[in-house]
Amino acid sequence: MFEKIEMIAGRIGNQRHLRALRDGILLSMPLIIIGSIFLILGNLPIEGYPDWLDGIGVAHIFNKIVNGSFGLMALVAAFGIAHSLAEDYEVDGVSAGITSLAAFIIVTPDLITDAGSGISYVYVGSSGLFVAIVVALISAEIFRFFIQKEFTIKMPEGVPIAVEKSFAALLPGLMVVLAWGFIYFLLVTTGIDNIHTLLTNTLGKPLGAIGGSLWGTLLIIAFNSIFWFVGIHGANTINPVIQPVWLQNTDANRIAFQAGQELPNIITNEFMLNFVWIGGGGTTIGLVLCLFLFAKGKNNKAMGRLTVAPGFFNINEPVLFGLPIVLNFKLLIPFILAPVATAIITYIGMSTGLVAKTAGIVVPWTMPPIISGYLATGGKISGAVIQVITLVISVLIYYPFVRSTDKAQLKAEREEEIAASKSD
Repeated sequence: MFEKIEMIAGRIGNQRHLRALRDGILLSMPLIIIGSIFLILGNLPIEGYPDWLDGIGVAHIFNKIVNGSFGLMALVAAFGIAHSLAEDYEVDGVSAGITSLAAFIIVTPDLITDAGSGISYVYVGSSGLFVAIVVALISAEIFRFFIQKEFTIKMPEGVPIAVEKSFAALLPGLMVVLAWGFIYFLLVTTGIDNIHTLLTNTLGKPLGAIGGSLWGTLLIIAFNSIFWFVGIHGANTINPVIQPVWLQNTDANRIAFQAGQELPNIITNEFMLNFVWIGGGGTTIGLVLCLFLFAKGKNNKAMGRLTVAPGFFNINEPVLFGLPIVLNFKLLIPFILAPVATAIITYIGMSTGLVAKTAGIVVPWTMPPIISGYLATGGKISGAVIQVITLVISVLIYYPFVRSTDKAQLKAEREEEIAASKSD
């Protein structure tokens, strides 16, 4: 099965548009890691810690650093993906990336205030990543089409290369800008002035009929993983519709807990955040532990060291976009299966009474596992125990897939070493 999956994934992975997506998003990796550090520092699960940071005037600085690092992920992707795809077509990647970045800004709605106008951080971060991907791929295709058709301004001989490239990109860049300007005009004319909202509503509304049942939850989990896999922010797409149901269940449990009554709901907001998505969407705590403990390939070992600390604070952007998981078909199965398994096991434990239900206590999403399980269930040790069990199971689910990809990486590294030794 693994050989067949690897064969199919290898063919898909060599497709130029998917390569461009991976390589383009990978450009944001340094910013993602930097942002993760300050996100953890600004949200340590210590009572009174956020108020203390705010009191000494540091909290807003941490937030600014986070927004200015991996909060710019969509901007980096808009440039990087178009750059990578254009380079694959052997045309000017820098010019293609710049025009793609301009196109992304054009279709993104302005945030207008009394002080002026600008663009919200919401759209330049991971929430705008799907639009950035679409804009970058289409922009690069438009750009290379006109370049290859020689619809360019040709400069006389002797002109510096930089000047020549700038003028060569002028007309193709104009076509890209005009195309997206026309698309934005159509959206505004039809009363749709936000392409981000359009895509979110289109993908999010079908989930509105799903309630708090186990089967509905499993469907939500699968959608969340699939959205993340194709570069869509899963939580931002699903939560606006589903989270109100989870929060109502949380509050109902809180009222019952305070009254000393039986807790009515299993699936709550804390059930999802603290027991299903341990380590982040896809229950990636199991993946980062596999990379940290078992990987032997140089890249995988390095990724394990970089992602294990953020993973324990439920921050998985480094592994999502750095390994990557996004558009990595070799990890799609465990990325869906791991959170499904943790949800089923925890649900059965709570429904049979072996595990305490969440008590309506809102635990910060950055709270590490075991501690979060203990607190979310109102100080019951069974909440911590079930997290240990599901954490181990997530490792077991990810292990064979990590082992398979690690073998391929080791083989490639050995071949590179042999080739290097022969060249010497």
